[in-house]
Amino acid sequence: MSLKNKVLEVDVIGGLRPLTKEEELRISEYLKSRKLKQISGAPKKRQVRPKAIAAK
Repeated sequence: MSLKNKVLEVDVIGGLRPLTKEEELRISEYLKSRKLKQISGAPKKRQVRPKAIAAK
């Protein structure tokens, strides 16, 4: 089995400077709010497929 290596060109998100305290706080608040929505949200609805009708 051979392994293939790919070289990816990736841009740095947000620039080359470190995040400020305000940016860190806003990102943290956003992630917490998403987590709370996911936990407290309605349970996901399951898709139910109809049973196949037996041919007579």
